Amino acid sequence: MATTRAFVRTPSPRLAEGLLTHHDRQPVDVDRARGQWRAYVDALAAAGWQVTEVEPAPDCPDSVFIEDTVVLFGDAAVITRPGASQRRPETTAVARTLHDAGLRVLRIEAPGTLDGGDVMKVGTQVHVGIGGRTNAAGAAQLAAHVEPLGAAVTTVPVTKVLHLKSAVTALPDGTVIGHEPLVDDPGAFPTFLAVPEESGAHVVVLDDTTVLMAADAPETAAMLRERGLDVVTVDIGEFIKLEGCVTCLSVRQRP
Repeated sequence: MATTRAFVRTPSPRLAEGLLTHHDRQPVDVDRARGQWRAYVDALAAAGWQVTEVEPAPDCPDSVFIEDTVVLFGDAAVITRPGASQRRPETTAVARTLHDAGLRVLRIEAPGTLDGGDVMKVGTQVHVGIGGRTNAAGAAQLAAHVEPLGAAVTTVPVTKVLHLKSAVTALPDGTVIGHEPLVDDPGAFPTFLAVPEESGAHVVVLDDTTVLMAADAPETAAMLRERGLDVVTVDIGEFIKLEGCVTCLSVRQRP
């Protein structure tokens, strides 16, 4: 069986200075966040994922949200050009690590901007959210990189949350889930299931029957278990204060 790999990055000591767009700033306990991050990484490892830590970026407050720096598709690693200029230095060590891991490194170039949190893959279908951090030029460049690899890229609007995957993610069977008040266009997805909690919209698919999600969405967890899924929960409360969720704390490669 081929290995599933996850790339992660330890929180910066400046985490509490992270950018905010839709949330009011709250105090962030960095030590508590480090413990939550470790439990998240341990959950990936316990599910059989090979976890690689990218070199820390202590001067980049948002660097723990590594998903925004790269989009993985097959053997290609598309290094992004984050929409927030302060975050662009985060990509350097990520590109180096993925190259060393044997992936083919491609890049989004100016004037394109793209955050990985705006990219949701459902099989070979790739939905790209166009909004505050990702622009049409970035989406077009991503399409040029991944469509030759078999992907089909479509764009959807994002205005109510920071990233597309702040609003929606996909279950193992391809059903897209979201907290409907925060989803611009539920009809953009072939199958959409509304969930009762904002954090319930965010899942990491661990395998064909298991998802990882935040511990603060018990009603959604119960709903997913009723659908036959195994649900692993982790406390990521300090990251939620910074508009983070379970998807953005890792970038994942499946065979």
